Amino acid sequence: MKVSKQVGVILFQLGGPDSLDAIEPFLYNLFCDPDIIDFPFAKLARQPLARLISSTRAKKVRNHYAEIGGRSPILELTRLQASALEKALASAVDAKVFVAMRYWHPLTEETVAELAKHRFEQLVLLPLYPQYSRTTTGSSLNEWNRRFTSNHVPVKIIRSFYDFGPYVHAVVAQVTRTLRRFGDTSGVHLVFSAHSVPVRVIEGGDPYQEQIEATVRNVMARGGWASPHTLCYQSKVGADKWLQPSLHDTIDKLAGEGEKKLLVVPIAFVSDHVETLGEINHEAREQAERLGIEQFELMPGLNDAPEFIEALAGLVLSALGYDGSQRVWQGESKR
Repeated sequence: MKVSKQVGVILFQLGGPDSLDAIEPFLYNLFCDPDIIDFPFAKLARQPLARLISSTRAKKVRNHYAEIGGRSPILELTRLQASALEKALASAVDAKVFVAMRYWHPLTEETVAELAKHRFEQLVLLPLYPQYSRTTTGSSLNEWNRRFTSNHVPVKIIRSFYDFGPYVHAVVAQVTRTLRRFGDTSGVHLVFSAHSVPVRVIEGGDPYQEQIEATVRNVMARGGWASPHTLCYQSKVGADKWLQPSLHDTIDKLAGEGEKKLLVVPIAFVSDHVETLGEINHEAREQAERLGIEQFELMPGLNDAPEFIEALAGLVLSALGYDGSQRVWQGESKR
């Protein structure tokens, strides 16, 4: 039976530059984020530091964006996810799905303005980061709280879904599909790559690393593959100590141990963007080829894969307390 309530669902994502000229202002927005740049007296130094870092960093990543078409595909992919999710929910709830980007358009404030044009009886906030970190999910929700004025509409928040059964199934299905590229899967080494964060963030109580490790365990257990696997981290910025080992060090190590087939699984990302299409598919691939890796494959992001859309629908329905669909997993998800 369809629930009569009108529901607004907001998908939160990082965002990405929509042109080469947008790279620097996008990075400026990112490094102005107090959940990213935080230290004593940071309020005074944050903007000048953000200008310096974004100017320097933009020059380094411009080639990555040029290699993938001159812009990030993340908005297009997130809108595909939103459209597919809206259709998946249609038989159960009257839902409209919105996209709110943290550092580029449509920014959270723009999405809040769009929401004001509607009369929803309930809102569901769904950050598209499977594992919780204050630098991602926390930042998006903090920005929401700064921009959204409560009008007494009930709000449900999904803070993480790293251990949500249908999500794990979606990753397993995507890994299995990608493994078929090898033909003979014997000797394939699975490399799970997650976006790194500063160690100080983890030492401050952030659960991100623990949830990443749990995701990998869950995926390997459900996948049942005979392949060995390694977890590593990528996209370090600045001089701080970040989670290790790095993707590049891992490839170097595995090549030195005689591995010839690598499948890289971007385990912290649900959409393809510059970290997957540029950093992994170009930079890491070139490194692997130089080191003698014979076959290097990148698992595509979950994007709008049907299993992932089904997982998102299950999360929303579960948050709404809907029990009329077998799609909702009944496990112990720490959302």
